[in-house]
Amino acid sequence: MIIIFYVYIKDEVFNNKIILIGSSIPSSGIIKSWGNAVTSGANSYFNYANEKNLIKNKKIEFLTYDDKYEPELTIENINKLIFEDKVFTLFGLVGTPTVKRVLPILYDENIPLFSAFTGASFLRDNYNENFINFRASYDQEIESLMNYIIYKKNLKKIAVFYQNDDYGEEGYISVLDALKRKNLNLVAEGSYKRNTLSITHALNEIKNAKPEVIFMVGAYKTNSLFIKKAKENENLKDVIFCNISFGDANSMINELKRLNTNTNNLIFSQVVPNYMDNSIPSVVEYQTLMKKYYPQEELGFLSLETFLSAKVLVNAISRIKGEITREKFIYMIKTTPKNLLDGIPLEFKNTQLLNKIYLFEYKNDKFEEISNEK
Repeated sequence: MIIIFYVYIKDEVFNNKIILIGSSIPSSGIIKSWGNAVTSGANSYFNYANEKNLIKNKKIEFLTYDDKYEPELTIENINKLIFEDKVFTLFGLVGTPTVKRVLPILYDENIPLFSAFTGASFLRDNYNENFINFRASYDQEIESLMNYIIYKKNLKKIAVFYQNDDYGEEGYISVLDALKRKNLNLVAEGSYKRNTLSITHALNEIKNAKPEVIFMVGAYKTNSLFIKKAKENENLKDVIFCNISFGDANSMINELKRLNTNTNNLIFSQVVPNYMDNSIPSVVEYQTLMKKYYPQEELGFLSLETFLSAKVLVNAISRIKGEITREKFIYMIKTTPKNLLDGIPLEFKNTQLLNKIYLFEYKNDKFEEISNEK
């Protein structure tokens, strides 16, 4: 006879006056603008929450370490946050390869991860209830871009430029799958190594196919350099470049201007609305609090996304009754009121709260939304 013993482990209670939220972000390196956006967006709301005592008699502290967008550094940082700093939850980790590298630690230690900045499919498989996404997926972004390109622009010669790692592969596969659903094939592809500007080989691989559209699954500096070189090439000068949200539209525009390159024929998908849309009350709140706490920081899509997800996090903790535990926190995130972000719909499904994609062009020195309806 086999006897099975079930051991019940009580969920840890967090009684301290400080609720420690931890993250590993690229505060330096090739995508350091991401780190700046996460810090300013999150702390704008956390500072406000602390001032207004939104979590009764408790304060939020946001502790971040720099990983330079390198997975090995992310592992070091996450181990420190979990085992030394004893964070309540992880929040706002940036990047697909970095997040993927630390998943085994999170599985083993049963630590919540909320609002990672990746649209990767492996965080959307419902395998672990502790991983909750805020943003929509790369699949959704690429499908929306593809619908616009094919049905609105009537363009079908499509290539892809991607980062040669887990992030790039996720986007690359999403592009292939979207094309397959439309009975189309890729005309060319080219890749580059993460955290480099090595785009020459990829450019050579793509240019002779004379694509009408190039999907870009890369970081902003590398994407921008590729666009500059492509616009100087006779075969690619009129190509439309489709960029997903992780490419960081604001930084890409700034970089292209620095490179003295025009910003024509660029399309950007985003998981949040326009950060300058004053018709949306949640966006106005973001503008107000960013101006108050980070007056020197430029507004942008990424800090808006971080601000909104920080508000969801604070709201979830504030609704916990009695002792604060991670289990209660996860439940509260999943049951976030649909109208919490005034003007931006929330619904927890497919492991994520945001489920709408927005498309933009950059015209007249601003981002203008374009319709992605069929």
